[in-house]
Amino acid sequence: MDPNSVTATRLPSRADTVGIWAFMVAGTGIVAWAVVGAVLRITDALSSPEVRVLAEFAGTPAEAPIGPGGAPVAIELDRAFLFTDELPGPSLVALVLSEIAFAVSVAAVVACLLLLSASTLRGRVFSRRNTRLVATAGTAGLVGAAAVPFLANMVANGAFARISDGEFDNVLMSVDLMPFVLAAFVVAIITTAFAVGERLQRDTEGLV
Repeated sequence: MDPNSVTATRLPSRADTVGIWAFMVAGTGIVAWAVVGAVLRITDALSSPEVRVLAEFAGTPAEAPIGPGGAPVAIELDRAFLFTDELPGPSLVALVLSEIAFAVSVAAVVACLLLLSASTLRGRVFSRRNTRLVATAGTAGLVGAAAVPFLANMVANGAFARISDGEFDNVLMSVDLMPFVLAAFVVAIITTAFAVGERLQRDTEGLV
């Protein structure tokens, strides 16, 4: 018996097929949202007279009108939006790159998962190609998760420098490694599972 004929009969059920197609449609929408959002944010930063930048603060005291009758109350800032009429050149480049990195990483992850879903619809889950797709999706997600906040921090520091003429020192770049370690572990486990599944399926087909 032809091994290909065996794998061809292992097609997903109708309910699974509907679910996979729904996942693929949602994935396409996510990519469109990421790309359009990135283009709009880049366009706004390059053309708007005022640039809006999200910045993190290191225990900076401030006041907010949250008391009785709108009275100011002392608070401690954790993060806030800064508004500046202009960003330094390197920070503007970092802003554009951060949006591109976000859109590209999202598109890469979703594209790999869509190709994996298409392969599943054809009844082929474990294969060398699918193992590479899983590994690529995980790597793209990890790279994007690291690059985007790093570049965003450069943008925020440029906004701080522009607003305060370099007098306000709020350089803050805190990185919690545990989520990245856990994410890398999950990616490694899933990739390994697909690699093992590929070998088992290949061995099973060899016995038919």
